[in-house]
Amino acid sequence: MAKPNFKFQKRQKELDRKKKQDEKMQRKQERETASTKDDSDAVPAPEEDALPLPITTSH
Repeated sequence: MAKPNFKFQKRQKELDRKKKQDEKMQRKQERETASTKDDSDAVPAPEEDALPLPITTSH
């Protein structure tokens, strides 16, 4: 009778867990970029050229 390869089983379990975590992080990032994209479309950001220049005086 063959002995079970516990190291292989443990490694597979770790790989499955990491894959699941990576998929979860990817879904979370997609949600954040989608909400950020929606927010940026709703409120346009001011351009730097549109801002008034500060008045400086030389002594």
